[in-house]
Amino acid sequence: MSNRTYHDPLHGAIRLQRSDPAEALAIDLIDTAPFQRLRRIRQLGPAFLTFHGAESSRFTHSLGVLHLARLALQQLESQASELASQRPLLFAAALLHDVGHGPLSHSGEEMYGLHHEAWSARLIREHPDLHRLLEAHQTGLAEQVAALLEQGRCTHAAIGALVSSQLDCDRLDYLLRDSYSTGASYGHLDLQRILAALTLAPDGTLALHPKGLMAVEHYLVVRNLMYRSVYNHRLNVVCNWLLNQLVATARRLGPGAIWADRVMTQWLWHSSTIDLETFLANDDLRTGYHLQRWAEEAPEELADPCRRLLQRRLLKATDVSALATGERLELLAWARQLSDAAGLVSERCCGLLQRQSRGYHAYKGGLRLWDGSQLQALEQRSPLVQSLCQPRELAWLIHPAEVGTALRQELQVRLGEAEAAG
Repeated sequence: MSNRTYHDPLHGAIRLQRSDPAEALAIDLIDTAPFQRLRRIRQLGPAFLTFHGAESSRFTHSLGVLHLARLALQQLESQASELASQRPLLFAAALLHDVGHGPLSHSGEEMYGLHHEAWSARLIREHPDLHRLLEAHQTGLAEQVAALLEQGRCTHAAIGALVSSQLDCDRLDYLLRDSYSTGASYGHLDLQRILAALTLAPDGTLALHPKGLMAVEHYLVVRNLMYRSVYNHRLNVVCNWLLNQLVATARRLGPGAIWADRVMTQWLWHSSTIDLETFLANDDLRTGYHLQRWAEEAPEELADPCRRLLQRRLLKATDVSALATGERLELLAWARQLSDAAGLVSERCCGLLQRQSRGYHAYKGGLRLWDGSQLQALEQRSPLVQSLCQPRELAWLIHPAEVGTALRQELQVRLGEAEAAG
């Protein structure tokens, strides 16, 4: 078949033409085994246990990123026709930016201790099909794509920004797609206005026309809300904690105590020497099958978190962000005492997760406004964006439901004491 059409639930028909060399390259890359594997990697990891519609794949998302990258480049080409030569680089990077994801996407990165950017670059450099297609199209293209994804290096800064910045095509697609699949209706974006506002600063970097300021402010607010309500949802936090616990437990028990096939044996106990074939052989299906086997036949300390996930008998997570670090640790100790007293094994069901969240990073691919005469940082023009630059500390106490009432009562006492002292 010469041409290809993908009917996307968000973007409609995504049409690729063989007559266009860059789109022909995209078609061939899509047909490779590493890219097809992305059909078996959930976009939102275990979030389907919280949001029942969150079943979309990295394959679907990557096609959406390609679609948006093509639209964005069309907008920029109208201002700098020489950027048309960057179509193969941009299309390949947009498609392959997530090809190095492990099982369950970002959850898998924490579970197994890998970085998808490094694996994406390695696959592009070393996988025979990916490397051959890229080099056949243009000598040196494979290394250009790998360097862009791994290190952000790109001859044309605007092309690099479309792949990785505070307003790249990856973020635009996943916010729209994740909002759609989770039912978070406030995740709508004025995509057309954002794309129309893309422009080039005098130094050739990506910028935005001030006419798109409100649309970009809205996009950044939506992203902040999606992190608060979806990505950092308390049950997502619990699922990720359980996944990390069970992999750590499996590694500690060792191959003599639990069953694992050849691929999982390498992932668990020889992860520093995983080859390409073994990396690509692990996906949501294989990891999920191991969870099923371990739930049935592994020692109880591993079987328990597997059953909790498979049967959705999840632990609880209480927000303790308002407490000082010392008080959070005291509450964790109290949760463990209560759990032990209730006949539970506290090491398996109590934990503390802490992280920082920031709605906008001014110095990590920060955005600038260009009206044709003045170049200005986005946060300097917008008080709303400036407010999103402030970091917010998040902390959750993970515990079993059996001790939830006592813990929440203790938390209210501590919060009341803190308010009275303040």
